Amino acid sequence: MNLDLRLVRYAVVLAEELHFARAADRLHIAQQTLSAQINSLETRLGTTLFVRDKRHVALTANGELFVRRGRELLAQADDLVADIQRNSAFLRLDVITEGLTTGTLVQELRPRLPDVTLEFVQGQGLSATVAAVTGGQVDLAFGRVHGTGEPLPGTLSHQLVRKAPLGIVLPAGHPLAVRPKVTMEALAAYPILLHTPVEAAEWRDWNEELAATFGLEIGWRLHGHGRQAANTAVLNYQAPSFGPLEASVPDSLVVRPVVAPVPLFPYSVIWRSERATSTLRRALAAIHQIATEHDWLTAPAEDWWLPVRDRS
Repeated sequence: MNLDLRLVRYAVVLAEELHFARAADRLHIAQQTLSAQINSLETRLGTTLFVRDKRHVALTANGELFVRRGRELLAQADDLVADIQRNSAFLRLDVITEGLTTGTLVQELRPRLPDVTLEFVQGQGLSATVAAVTGGQVDLAFGRVHGTGEPLPGTLSHQLVRKAPLGIVLPAGHPLAVRPKVTMEALAAYPILLHTPVEAAEWRDWNEELAATFGLEIGWRLHGHGRQAANTAVLNYQAPSFGPLEASVPDSLVVRPVVAPVPLFPYSVIWRSERATSTLRRALAAIHQIATEHDWLTAPAEDWWLPVRDRS
């Protein structure tokens, strides 16, 4: 017989509810329709799946077998549809937040993949996005693969995109704002502000390792989302805070390069290894091409710093 997945779903939902009215509500069909469809399924199978009377619904031994294997069939069907959709030139990318390296990637990816529908979300940190990548809700994510609190799952692959030099965001009236570049030694004379989303454990870890290495004092630890919130915090506390050199800031703030050494933040692209469809592989190749054209993978000629775990 040809097995109708719609009827399999009906049986699985009824087994979960053990109540025709509730199961029918979940399936958005009439109770009489559900009862008739289950009867039809049992007739075609030549066996009873459910024992029911006016008060009770229960699974038979064959019913338990059918429902258990039926769940497997439905899961495989869902995976098949998801794979086809991914192969149909659709990708979802988590770009962390605005004003970062990923913003440039987004702008340059679109013309290189004109036949691919790109959807962008902002998870605010790789720590929070790993589960979405492993679960298949996100195809590509970006961030620092170390410092998230636990190792990256073995089902994920990653590729370095950029060793990004970070600057220091300062109030326009701050004593360091008059300098064209700020040395790490000069920065050590002022408490810095650490502004991170709760989800961005890898960014918080990077700041703390940098501070410990160069004797910087973290005067304030705040949580928030986005560059605008970070800029507001710098203004409110009149304190320096690390941020991307390319970040746009209001007139009341300035961004200065940090030198001696240049602090580098390693951005990688992360994906689920077994989900590497042809569309995803094209996107990875385009990302690598963009990184190469911008010379993002080359460390600066002057003295620079990376956390120990990121140097390999």
